[in-house]
Amino acid sequence: MDKSRGGLHEKYEKMTTAPVEKLILSLAVPTVITMLVSAFYNIVDTYFVGSLGTSETAGVGVAFPLMTVIQAIGFFFGQGAGNYVARRLGAMDTESASRVAAVGLISSLAAGAVLGAVGLAFIEDLALMLGATPTILPHAEGYLFYILLAAPFMTGAIVMNNLLRFQGSAFYAMIGMTAGVVLNIALDPIFIYVLGMGVPGAALATMISQIVSFCLLFAGCSTRGNIRIRLGHFTPSPAVFGEIARGGIPSLCRQAIAGVAVICVNRLAGNYGDAAIAALAIVMRVSWMANSAMVGLGQGFQPVCGFNYGAKLYGRVKRGFWFCVKLTTVSMALVAVVVWVLAPEIIAVFRSDDAEVIAVGSLALRLHFSVSVLMGWVIMNNMMLQTMGKPVSASILALARQGLFLLPILFMLTRYFGLLGIQMSQPFADIATFVLSIPLFVLATKEMKS
Repeated sequence: MDKSRGGLHEKYEKMTTAPVEKLILSLAVPTVITMLVSAFYNIVDTYFVGSLGTSETAGVGVAFPLMTVIQAIGFFFGQGAGNYVARRLGAMDTESASRVAAVGLISSLAAGAVLGAVGLAFIEDLALMLGATPTILPHAEGYLFYILLAAPFMTGAIVMNNLLRFQGSAFYAMIGMTAGVVLNIALDPIFIYVLGMGVPGAALATMISQIVSFCLLFAGCSTRGNIRIRLGHFTPSPAVFGEIARGGIPSLCRQAIAGVAVICVNRLAGNYGDAAIAALAIVMRVSWMANSAMVGLGQGFQPVCGFNYGAKLYGRVKRGFWFCVKLTTVSMALVAVVVWVLAPEIIAVFRSDDAEVIAVGSLALRLHFSVSVLMGWVIMNNMMLQTMGKPVSASILALARQGLFLLPILFMLTRYFGLLGIQMSQPFADIATFVLSIPLFVLATKEMKS
């Protein structure tokens, strides 16, 4: 047995025999850090740009849906390939796992490049479509330019991050992502203030940091015990893309509909001025920061779920699921209390000199976190269904929160309550998503019993 196969065999033994709770935590700590780091890319830009003005802050907020679309492409190929890789490694089929990994990465690079090229060709129309007002437009265009150039590196980095996670190598994924965000933090003030680039400087810092992360993650894929990405294993076929789609469509749906939802929020909020767009942009970044910790724990659960589901050890799958639900519910209850007490101070970190931004953002933030204790259950259900290869159930649940429920609720409440309707829409959508997730969970667990 060669060193690579030996390392994979050791990993199989660990994933299918180690105590579930300790195993999930060992994998979740790096993934939680990685997810928080990913969210920090957006938080850092918002923080530094916030000192430039309300329109500048709103410009970065307008660009957020494009970041979501780029992430959607990366997660489609990354989660799709990663889920399949985990199940195949659980079944000791390394050859199929290696081929799907190569197809996932190379396809994501091509998709990111196409998106970047099309976006650059129609950058002004893109900014207007995303909700830019005349005062926000120049800032949004400047930010979008460098983000579009970075698109293939961003999609590729997300794919390799997921491939490493699903193989139980979350530490290497954490190193690649963390190095990028540290560099981003260092470069932001240099480009924004020292070189006087303003909003485009924030985007340039993000582009450079994403390229560095890409290179480090690629190196991580070459370490012992991980599947190496080989160009010769790029053998695309309907069967391979079908497997990627099974695991990737829920992530694509979740990220893409999130982008659509943000566009709708920006366009509706634009009727109430730049301050409303800026406030809601800050709320979205802060809430994503909190959700990232839950998603990180879920991503620590996913390789455990995939390996043990592939090995038909269903008891370990369910035990891991309930452990994650309990931990996220308690954690989010504590976070919600802190947010309710400190909401104005949190918003003021980004725009301390704009009372309207603080007022609008504080209420929206409090309402958003009023039902956040339900989200651990929803996220873990979605993670489990996706990893088990249940694309229909996982996609329905992924679309529900910011698509099936949020969009109609958003337009209905805004019609009757104006800006308050926009602020109230997400909590109502979260409650409806929680109710929907219950029968989907029951069906999945019944199947494992049978």
